[in-house]
Amino acid sequence: MENLKQISKNEFVNKGKKIYKRLKPKLETKYRGKVIAIDVESGNYAIGEDELDAALNARRLFPDKIFYFIRIGYPVVHKLRNK
Repeated sequence: MENLKQISKNEFVNKGKKIYKRLKPKLETKYRGKVIAIDVESGNYAIGEDELDAALNARRLFPDKIFYFIRIGYPVVHKLRNK
């Protein structure tokens, strides 16, 4: 796979979404609501209670990687609302 420094932000996001789509069926029932950090180069991932937990787990397992984050079972990690 090409070096992540050479791909655009959109390509990075698209790769992350593609990997998540493949993993989604096996993860949703057990980990719904948790956050997944995906290394888009290898497809390796780590799961945490929130972004920080997922990032720390992923960094410990896969140092020096860049991760795509998504909340399992939801389209985004955060939703901004105007009260």
